[in-house]
Amino acid sequence: MSTSLFLILRILFAWAVAIFVAGLVWSAIFNGVGGIFWLLTLGLVAMATLGAITHLRRVKLIAGRIDAATISAHQQRRIELPLDVDAAFALVAAAVRELPRAEDIEESRGSLQVRARVRRNDPFGGAQPSRWNLLARFAITHDRVLATVQPGDGISSATLLCEPDAPHWVDLFALDEGSNFENAEALQRSVSRRVAEQRRDEQAAAERSATDNALTVARLNLLMAQVEPHFLYNTLANAQVLARTDPARCEQMIGHLIQYLRRSLPREHDALSTLGEELERTRAYLEILRIRMGARLELHIEVADELKQVQLPSMMLQTLVENAIKHGLEPKPGGGNIWILARRLDDHATVTVADDGQGFGGATSGTGIGLKNLRERLRLTYGERASFSIVSNFPSGVAATLSLPLPETSTVPPPLPGVARMEGEARHG
Repeated sequence: MSTSLFLILRILFAWAVAIFVAGLVWSAIFNGVGGIFWLLTLGLVAMATLGAITHLRRVKLIAGRIDAATISAHQQRRIELPLDVDAAFALVAAAVRELPRAEDIEESRGSLQVRARVRRNDPFGGAQPSRWNLLARFAITHDRVLATVQPGDGISSATLLCEPDAPHWVDLFALDEGSNFENAEALQRSVSRRVAEQRRDEQAAAERSATDNALTVARLNLLMAQVEPHFLYNTLANAQVLARTDPARCEQMIGHLIQYLRRSLPREHDALSTLGEELERTRAYLEILRIRMGARLELHIEVADELKQVQLPSMMLQTLVENAIKHGLEPKPGGGNIWILARRLDDHATVTVADDGQGFGGATSGTGIGLKNLRERLRLTYGERASFSIVSNFPSGVAATLSLPLPETSTVPPPLPGVARMEGEARHG
């Protein structure tokens, strides 16, 4: 109540001072104050009082309360934004552009400011007021908005200033009927809504990403499950035959199988392994094959110790070795050689498994599920950053190469001359 009364008295006092000065001028011009002057004075006082009451009533309807902060024609808001400065500026600028009746919008990205003029409600519907309505002709028709974004460390803030588009002394005689309070509240709601929408979008994206990751892990585990039984079936089938024909070699094969499983089971649910761990697993696998193939199988490995820390999907190296044995060397009379080579090439590491077996023109055929799963696992794990190629070796055999991304902090040195030479030997048979 005291705030409302003080506002009305302030307006009446300002008009009283103005009327007093006008009365002195009137008296000097017309040699006294007549009835016309007092009639005009009464009309001005009545309109000023009515304007103040209208202002208070509309502010009460908009804000739900009346106090010094709500009745002021100069409104300021400060909003903290959990965004970087560019995103915060774009968000605030969009909020200003969406203000009803916003005009003359100026965006200055360099100074991080947005200026605009907002047209007030027009009681005349766009028509010019009567020539006798002097107060309407001199009335304030626009408010102005200034939004400034302050950058911070991972967080920004926005200061919103809404005020009449007129000199400050006009506040002594005319009120804005709550239009600037309404503009400030609308901007604050718009900015808050946009921040909330962005947070909901980020949360939804995070949930989708988590779901996609879970699906990816499930698919990787399924692909690995398709590889493991393939090898175990072949090994147990061979052991079954050896149990009847050569129990000693059967026992030796089962021992290597136990060794292989001991190295494999700790990685059962892991998507990634290291090249060193895969080499150990593959050696156990090849020892099992040596029992069956004997001297027909020769193994050559050229992998620098530093490259043994390169990560790759588990069981992938064995898949390539198994294909080289099954489709290249096993059907070839006299067996042959298999090479496992690794080298660094820029920001990638290449792992090559080559053989001098029958090659693509051999009589054996497979379902292709092993290489299909290999490509799918590469895509799920690395996306476009990894690749797989398989080409004919010369004069015979096949060379399959994995290209794997290295970590940015990798300190893996360039390939040793011996590794490059051995890779050349593998590719040229």
